[in-house]
Amino acid sequence: MKSLDEKELKELQEVNKEFGSTKIALADSAYQQANIIKALDELRSKFSVLEKELTEKYGSDVSINLESGEITDKPEEPAKNAE
Repeated sequence: MKSLDEKELKELQEVNKEFGSTKIALADSAYQQANIIKALDELRSKFSVLEKELTEKYGSDVSINLESGEITDKPEEPAKNAE
């Protein structure tokens, strides 16, 4: 019966082991990406709820400075002339 020599067998086993490890790493990164996307969706929803609450309280014609919390009226946009 024929068989691989020791060097060939060891190399084949190492490549196979590395292949398996790489597949697991890829699966882990896909799982992490799915979790991050879920977290972003949850944050987007929270932001929308908060934005709606603040709009109801302060109106839609204000700007909020995210660093200081200062609320100012939005500047009026100049009327565009129809050409």
